Amino acid sequence: MSGLVRLAAGDFRDRVRRPVYAVTLLAAVALGWLAVPDAGSRWVIIDVGGHRGFYNSAWVGTATALAGALWLTVGGFWVVRGGIARDAAGRVGEILAATPLRTGSYLAVKFLANLLVLGSMLGVLAGTALALQLVRGEDRAVDPLALFGPFAVIALPLVALTAAAAVLFETVPPLRGGFGNVVWFVVSLALAIGGQSPDAPLGGIGVQQATSSMADALRSRQLQLGDGRFSLGLTQVTEPLHTFGWDGAQYSGGFLASRVAVVLCAGALAVLPALWFGRFDPARNPGRTAATAGTAEASAVSAVEPAAEASAVELPSQRASFGALPGTAPVRAGAFGRLLAGQARILVQGVPWTWWAVTAALGVAALAVPLPMAIGLLLPAVWLWPVLIWSRLGSQQVENGVEELLAAHPSPRLRLLAEWVSGVLLAAVTGLGPLLRMLAGGDAVGAAHWLAGALFVPALALGLGAVVRSHRPFQALYLPLWYLLVNQVGPVDFMGAVRTDGHLDGPNPLLVAALAAALLGAAFAAGAARRDVKR
Repeated sequence: MSGLVRLAAGDFRDRVRRPVYAVTLLAAVALGWLAVPDAGSRWVIIDVGGHRGFYNSAWVGTATALAGALWLTVGGFWVVRGGIARDAAGRVGEILAATPLRTGSYLAVKFLANLLVLGSMLGVLAGTALALQLVRGEDRAVDPLALFGPFAVIALPLVALTAAAAVLFETVPPLRGGFGNVVWFVVSLALAIGGQSPDAPLGGIGVQQATSSMADALRSRQLQLGDGRFSLGLTQVTEPLHTFGWDGAQYSGGFLASRVAVVLCAGALAVLPALWFGRFDPARNPGRTAATAGTAEASAVSAVEPAAEASAVELPSQRASFGALPGTAPVRAGAFGRLLAGQARILVQGVPWTWWAVTAALGVAALAVPLPMAIGLLLPAVWLWPVLIWSRLGSQQVENGVEELLAAHPSPRLRLLAEWVSGVLLAAVTGLGPLLRMLAGGDAVGAAHWLAGALFVPALALGLGAVVRSHRPFQALYLPLWYLLVNQVGPVDFMGAVRTDGHLDGPNPLLVAALAAALLGAAFAAGAARRDVKR
């Protein structure tokens, strides 16, 4: 047992050093901050029929635990998955296959490592909850059990399920790549929504006992629940929430037993793949070595063809050159076009014709439907469709092992620029139908927002990919942003799809374009910093 714990601890230490861990942790802390907003804020995470509790230990702990757990169920999945693929790609799997370590024990190690990573994030969130209670200042008397208890009762079972799902998805071939990430996003949403029902098995996400207690507290003070009841999720209210006193839920023995049962079920789910997972043993995987397994599982993107990239590169010459970015080598006139063509081929290589057929069908549908439907429904749909392709930007050369080859490129910033423009072209092609419908309807303002969105999404993918060196952070961030957008949350509307009485609710397109430029600059800076380190 001690050997398994040491293996899990070593895996944990490796993962927390990765940039994606820090990015997801910062996002979780930010969401915890939103869960306990300023008293006058109109953006809330928890709304109990127009009310919220005083910011005492019980309310702050429950609100932060709920918000953080729901984010870690989505974003944390992207952080912890990939451990098995890394073992395969690094040939650690071949060593493990030769040891007496059983497959079930190996899967248990991966589950425990995942749980340690997500549990460490919960620990930081618990510290954030303490800081928030003191900062908000409505009640500075700290009750440790009321403040930290919800993290154990509500959040821990959810992250245990997430840790187990990450192991399971890595052992099922169709779910190993980016498609599995999208599937988990849908599953986690269903879990978050359905798990709030009082009829959810094993207590659902663990919120029902708390919400029932909140409703009882409101009734005891003869307060009305308002038009709705309990709302969990980022929403905008018309006026600041009214406050009421809530001293926390009294969890029954049966409820606590159900939370333990969820953790045990998560452990069983994690070791279930022992029935079919070969643990890199060639005898159980005929014709498939650990190296080939690692290649198949290491990333969701297709293998980059170095020849295609090389064909797009032009070395400097004495002929006329055109405006290179500062700090880059001159590139012969016309070379950028060939570089862009090469990047575009790399970006969409391996995409089947059926994908393009669906893209064309969505574009034609956008031309045929009324303008509000083209903007509010089909535009978000066509810009969700390429999410797995966009996620390749900035990270595919690292994940496919050609970073050193591309380091010889004479103008690395131009190469990054061409990579971003290829993503913009993909946005333009997939969003062409809604754009033409806007222009036909005289919606010039909507077209300006469309253009800003076409610049922003590839910049977000490239910036995150170049900084974190993985395709997962973009998927982890873009899917929730898209979900908020289709739920009419105006401040995150980067494409002009959220409207009230025909008026756009989103930020100014110039602001969105400026953010895209900042993300592009971050990609340039990350590349330059790595080149300086290698010199």
